[in-house]
Amino acid sequence: MEKFSRNNRVSAITKILVENPNSIINLNTFTEKFNAAKSTISEDIVIVRDAMERLKTGRVETISGAAGGVRYICDISDEEVEQFITDLCLILRQKERIIPGNFLYMTDIMSDPKIIHSAGLILAKQFNHINIDYVVTVETKGIPLAYEVAKLLGVQLVVVRRENKATEGPVVTINYVTGSSKRIQSMSLSRMCINKGSKCIFIDDLMKAGGTAFGISDLLKEFDSELVGTGVLVDNMENPQKLVHDYYSMVQFKGISEDNFPIVEPSQGHK
Repeated sequence: MEKFSRNNRVSAITKILVENPNSIINLNTFTEKFNAAKSTISEDIVIVRDAMERLKTGRVETISGAAGGVRYICDISDEEVEQFITDLCLILRQKERIIPGNFLYMTDIMSDPKIIHSAGLILAKQFNHINIDYVVTVETKGIPLAYEVAKLLGVQLVVVRRENKATEGPVVTINYVTGSSKRIQSMSLSRMCINKGSKCIFIDDLMKAGGTAFGISDLLKEFDSELVGTGVLVDNMENPQKLVHDYYSMVQFKGISEDNFPIVEPSQGHK
């Protein structure tokens, strides 16, 4: 069987761990793949762990026991978080982003893989200390961001529908009141999507008054499940009276200035 140099093994181990976040990988997987002794693989993992900690790109945890091994937990440095949020604010402050109805145009941002990856990493960092089962979002614009968070946390994405679809099978539907317009809307989720007793986080692109997040919490109760965290990209501060209070946001949209520019600032306490 082919032998691999230490550099080859370290590179491959890093790639495998990063592509399988929160998954416990037994050392035997590496010994068989690289035709190396456990002691050698253990030394390689120490190198990977040290490099990740120094660069603040994640951490490698050792899980003891017969079914143990190692797993990768995503991370990002505070400096990178600050830089990304600063750059995002600059992008969102562009005058042309104000569209009729005084809405903030964000579709291009939610379709940019680089932005979504960095934003997803920042949001995943906020919840990587919680043992969750699902990332939940509502169709449609928040799906790319929620998917990225789910991928980085190594859990399944669940998309709540605005309308029933025959292909979803039996569904649970609830009515909820939007926080901004006080209108009654509905949301539906297939009974096959979530196991009972699950812990979930809600990820979305924009929070207005928190009505959707509040509705998600009520919907999850129908599955005997719990919403344990909420994260959004943009917090609309034109609706200061939120229906939810315990959530994380990256930037705040505070309306339009006198010269018709979006007022966008880093969220207070976004660290």
